[in-house]
Amino acid sequence: MICRKSDEDSIRKTVSFLKEGKVVIIPTDTVYGFSTIPGEAGDKIRMLKGRSESKPFIQLISSPKDLSLVSDDMVPESLLSFWPGPLTIIVNSKQGGTVAVRCPGDKWIREVIAQVGMPIYSTSVNKSGESVICKENEILDVFGQQTDLVVLDGDKTGSIPSTIVNLTDGKVRLVREGALKIKDLF
Repeated sequence: MICRKSDEDSIRKTVSFLKEGKVVIIPTDTVYGFSTIPGEAGDKIRMLKGRSESKPFIQLISSPKDLSLVSDDMVPESLLSFWPGPLTIIVNSKQGGTVAVRCPGDKWIREVIAQVGMPIYSTSVNKSGESVICKENEILDVFGQQTDLVVLDGDKTGSIPSTIVNLTDGKVRLVREGALKIKDLF
């Protein structure tokens, strides 16, 4: 199924598909992403991308306060001030190990996450190791028939993925510079 983000019922459709554990492609404030709720659909995304089972997904949250749903780590206000926005923070997970968390800057996606009622998995739309697919027609050609819902919001040519920092040892370490530039963080 395909819809546009601007459609009156796009949030309702997206929430419904996500709550059913389906794989959706949705626009974020950075790039298009494969998304689902935790569960078996994560395996389908890994298969679609050709991604290692050991590589975790980013979890998108609807509000900075929702970080407490996945981690007990204290994140400095200097980092939280970039949320909502294109910053992913790796913290220690309540379930053990680590988790990458982001509160996107786009109000539409935050509303979707809020209505789902839990963080959602997200990863860029591409084959593992290849460039992110930014054009609607390419997304539909490559993955449109393999996903349950595609929400279109125009081409995102020139879009840059989020900046990722690791905070698991209490120090801020850069993992990937993306849309948020390093000078903004330090």
